[in-house]
Amino acid sequence: MNQQLMRRLDAWVGKLICLLLTMHRRFTERFNGARPLDSILFIKLIEQGASVLAVDAFERAIDLVGRDKVYLCVFVENRPIIDVLGQMEKGNVFALRNQNIFVFAIDLVKMLWRARRLGITATVDLEFFSRGSAIISYLTGARYRVGMHRYTMDGPYRGDLMTHRISYNPYLHTAVTYRAMVEALSHPVGEIPCNKLVVTPESTKKAIFKPDPVEIAEVESLLAARISEGSGVGGPRIILNPNASDLMPLRKWPTDRFKKLAELILEDYPDALVILTGAPREAAAAEKIRDDLGSKRVVSVAGATTMRQLITLFALSDVLVTNDSGPAHFASMTKIKNIVLFGPETPKLYGPIDGNPMPIWAGLACSPCINALNHRLSPCNNNTCMQVISVEEVMQKVRQSLHGRQQRGVSVHHEPSLPTERYIAQSNLGGNAHVL
Repeated sequence: MNQQLMRRLDAWVGKLICLLLTMHRRFTERFNGARPLDSILFIKLIEQGASVLAVDAFERAIDLVGRDKVYLCVFVENRPIIDVLGQMEKGNVFALRNQNIFVFAIDLVKMLWRARRLGITATVDLEFFSRGSAIISYLTGARYRVGMHRYTMDGPYRGDLMTHRISYNPYLHTAVTYRAMVEALSHPVGEIPCNKLVVTPESTKKAIFKPDPVEIAEVESLLAARISEGSGVGGPRIILNPNASDLMPLRKWPTDRFKKLAELILEDYPDALVILTGAPREAAAAEKIRDDLGSKRVVSVAGATTMRQLITLFALSDVLVTNDSGPAHFASMTKIKNIVLFGPETPKLYGPIDGNPMPIWAGLACSPCINALNHRLSPCNNNTCMQVISVEEVMQKVRQSLHGRQQRGVSVHHEPSLPTERYIAQSNLGGNAHVL
């Protein structure tokens, strides 16, 4: 399904279903008694980057009910990062296909049937004000349901389907909000608004990725196959991610700015390697940028890497310049200098929370215009907030990042120091990731 169809279904069909289910709840739930909390299902359908921000929430749920009792419902294209994180059992991830409404409906019915068969006790809806996720949460039959509620706001109507109704706080970073939503399960059902507790960014666990030697060799081989003989590269590796999700094209920095930035990097650092990344559907655009630059020191790996290989590439490189998108959060699992360009959203809510983030945000009076209350759908027809970010401003961040860089092979990104009390995404996807 395309994004516009999904939004229309959520807006029109979703409202009616939420109303009907609210009436059903008011009649039937009075007969439901308390149940011990023994399993938790998260609903986070879209945006892989947000799953990195949810690492601490997932970890807290594991503390509460055990790893084998934590589940996640996600669109199938957003599953790869979940497998990299390795926090959940593979069989506990409900991956819904959404090529069209019929395939989605089939997978959804299967997922709901299995959720009821498992007797899942609680759901945590991380989609904030989506009606679709609220409907899924209710239809699982879970006794406890945590999710956003508009209360006195003129915000999106999604019925009254949650037992633990969270009041949206636009001053909390999203990672903190996610953690607080899990903590709400320890609060009484009747608390209004739910979640009278303190959670700070400093108290959250972060994800750290540690590639193994085999993965490092694979990525080095991938690069070697694309580097022309005699190109003279051997210095810093700078990754450019010039695309953003089709879900929110307003987040894109102009392509010609990325080209100009690459030209400055090649000029200032004669032995630098510029690497273009992107999803498979972005491969052609990345290759055109490479061809336009016409340098042997520019290569494209867009569409050529797995999720683990992409993050390994981040771990083996010096600087990433990216729009506000999933790769910004994937890179936060490594020690790469992470220059993230924000415009219609703000780093105060959605910025990477670990690694070496270096956000650039113009802070126009109209920004952020994408938020949870407008279903992240802005009326903007000209993303001036991205256009006012100059090439020179970004280049200054690149120079700052590379200042004092050590020689390759000794540089910190090859042997990342791993802080304690943090979650580590190991190379073994069988579930041996752990908290030190």
